[in-house]
Amino acid sequence: MRTQIAIIGAGPAGMLLAHLLAQAGIDALVLERRDRDYVEGRVRAGVLEQTSVDLLRRLGLSERLDREGLVHGGTNLALDGQIFHIDMAALTDGSTVTVYGQQEVMKDLFDAAPARGVKIVWNAENVALHGLDGSSPSVTWQDAEGKHHLACDYIAGCDGFHGVSRASIPASVLQVFERVYPFGWLGVLADVPPAAHELIYANHERGFALASMRSATRSRYYVQCGLDEKIEDWPDERFWDELCLRLGPETGAKVVRGASFEKSIAPLRSFVAEPMRWGRLFLAGDAAHIVPPTGAKGLNLAASDVIVLAEGLIEFYKSSCITGIDRYSARALSRVWKAERFSWWFTSITHRFPDMDGFSRKLQMAELDYIKGSQAAQRSLAENYVGLPLAAA
Repeated sequence: MRTQIAIIGAGPAGMLLAHLLAQAGIDALVLERRDRDYVEGRVRAGVLEQTSVDLLRRLGLSERLDREGLVHGGTNLALDGQIFHIDMAALTDGSTVTVYGQQEVMKDLFDAAPARGVKIVWNAENVALHGLDGSSPSVTWQDAEGKHHLACDYIAGCDGFHGVSRASIPASVLQVFERVYPFGWLGVLADVPPAAHELIYANHERGFALASMRSATRSRYYVQCGLDEKIEDWPDERFWDELCLRLGPETGAKVVRGASFEKSIAPLRSFVAEPMRWGRLFLAGDAAHIVPPTGAKGLNLAASDVIVLAEGLIEFYKSSCITGIDRYSARALSRVWKAERFSWWFTSITHRFPDMDGFSRKLQMAELDYIKGSQAAQRSLAENYVGLPLAAA
């Protein structure tokens, strides 16, 4: 078997790249370790930057997004129940974000794949990458039909934090930067109307809380919790009580309670692997970087990665120019590190850290009070939240 680009992983990065390449007439094959139901069912991000929305429109995949997505021109911060609004659209060039769950994005990408010639191999086990530092890379894997070998020009590693792609880069080449946070997010999904039209990021003396949504009838809520806590420790009643307390009396009174149908605890980490290209292998999305969910950057960084990567690959196949390929890692990392900075900063001013003393708490409160009263500070927050532009080619 042969293709031009082998894509490892059918998550957002892999599928967005596959559609971009198909649109340009470049042959690619996507290999995914799981089945479609598993990939599509993963509960992940829900806020799309304008860059991600524009990409889906460019691919002709925005029909449901435009119909069902919730466009937000602002967001809210709260300190011990006192809410203030950040008018992102007014503070930027009119940029907004759109609430549209990753599950819905994946459904749209998968539904459109057959008609657009996007080829996916599901349940590909024991994937291995070969010849990455030469001129003839290849991929091998096993499935129910036996062992397979795929020759290709380049490999795009879009297989997430635990995938084989990053692990295929020699340790002598790869640099890893990481920060693990001493808490997690306990999240629930419930079919109840949201407490507010826009998101509320709440800093409370008992810890962080987030009031979010997936639609006008489905809410997504989070509370900060310890890494040693278990889901069984959090029956619905306890969760709703704690959420309302941290959101404050005004917002808490607007929370509609209901039975949760999904509940999970996610650890928080910041992680970057450099470089994002080695030989014939490119890393994209979670294979190269992880951000805490506070800044809603995970899926959006995957989208910006593959926009840059697709530009380089399309340029190569159209004109044999390798400039875009050679600049991929530097261009992608420029945006990645800015998003890492924003996500770290936003996490640091909204969460309670275990070793936080009175001085640190006062500094945190002063930071939020400064944002509340400074248009310049609000503009900086808004510019980062809606998404910074891609680095120049």
